[in-house]
This record gives sequence, C-alpha cells and structure tokens, in this order.
Amino acid sequence: MKAWWPELLFAPATPAAMKISEDRPDVAVEVLPPGSPFDTEFNPARVRIFIDDSGIVKYVPIIG
Repeated sequence: MKAWWPELLFAPATPAAMKISEDRPDVAVEVLPPGSPFDTEFNPARVRIFIDDSGIVKYVPIIG
C-alpha cells in the first residue's frame, strides 16, 4: 500500500487530493492552507496536504 506521494510535491492541491483518494480510498485526505491549526497525533487513516498561498503542495504528502 502506498504511504507517501513524492510525485505530488509542487502539484495543485485538488488534483493531488484526487490522486491520493484514488490510490488510497481507505484514508481521509485533509488539505491545509498556511496557518491552519492541526493536531500532531499520528493517524494511519489520514493524509494531510499542506499547501502554500497559491494552492500548491508544499511538502510531500504522507500517511499520518
């Protein structure tokens, strides 16, 4: 099972979220704009996509 998506770094947020959902329909995908609050607890059923002000993926999305 795929656990990280390095190919989505610098991709637009919406297509990135769609790709992750396609690859792993069993996980929740969260798109977080700059400054969004979030907890630091590991969750194996979640992928967070951190984006910049332009809606571009800022970090490699990973399970957690």
